[in-house]
Amino acid sequence: MIYTVTFNPSLDYIVSVPGFELGKTNRTVYEQMLAGGKGINVTTVLGNLGIESTALGYVAGFTGDELIRRMGEMGLKNDFIRIGNGFSRINVKIRDFDGTEINGMGPVIDQNGLDALMEKLMKLTDQDTLVLAGSIPESMPGTIYSDILEKLEGKGIRFVVDATKDLLLNVLRFHPFLIKPNHHELGEIFGVELNTRESVVPYAAKLQEMGARNVLVSMSGMGAVLLDEEGGVHALPAPKGKLVNAVGAGDSMVAGFLTGWEEQHSYEHAFRMGVATGSASAFSDYLATRQEVMDVYARLDG
Repeated sequence: MIYTVTFNPSLDYIVSVPGFELGKTNRTVYEQMLAGGKGINVTTVLGNLGIESTALGYVAGFTGDELIRRMGEMGLKNDFIRIGNGFSRINVKIRDFDGTEINGMGPVIDQNGLDALMEKLMKLTDQDTLVLAGSIPESMPGTIYSDILEKLEGKGIRFVVDATKDLLLNVLRFHPFLIKPNHHELGEIFGVELNTRESVVPYAAKLQEMGARNVLVSMSGMGAVLLDEEGGVHALPAPKGKLVNAVGAGDSMVAGFLTGWEEQHSYEHAFRMGVATGSASAFSDYLATRQEVMDVYARLDG
């Protein structure tokens, strides 16, 4: 079973506000409400691709209730922990300005909440994959990712980590199966600017030297690169298509990679599925369906 953890899930309120102006009343011409958070996105796309998974994390208040309801409507499994204070956050994303969003805080998670999550995670076995994705609430220790991997070390669990900076660097010594920085995040780690697929290879290799087994680097319109644990270097340009909604494209890439690996245990196929799935979601109003993914997969270069 694949388990995803979203420490700070959200209801994503996605709107289009043409001609947005500060200090004035602006009206939407398009709006959509989705269950959000990186781990939840991974679970959603895995479900679309026919792979079963269970979403873990924390929910609170009426927004937490709505998150659970929406996931149930989509037929997605969850085992969320309910928090007694606050409410799950609402994130407002403005489609007209790429990357413009207002993200809520989320509830405070205390030690009891952390212990409850660890109790669930300690039941995982060497037949399971654990995906840790996204940011953490300010109430949680900055070492939470590495704390979890340390406690689960030796159980044979396949770890996947999609995070930034220290959250990512601190887990490398536990040899995660897959990490997925984008090229900006990779460049930030090493203090360089990376603008070509060739340029990311030596820095992805450094992350392998630090412990990561497979390093998948997403590069938006420039494509993607994978350095696999067998010594393979895979690169693809971005498939042609119209960018509709970039929200969740990176999470979709993770889900596609895991699906490809489950299907064939081939890094080449996993990489191509990752690129196709990330791109298909970017070309869609919502997270990609399997048909949309396979349509893109069929026209990948290389």
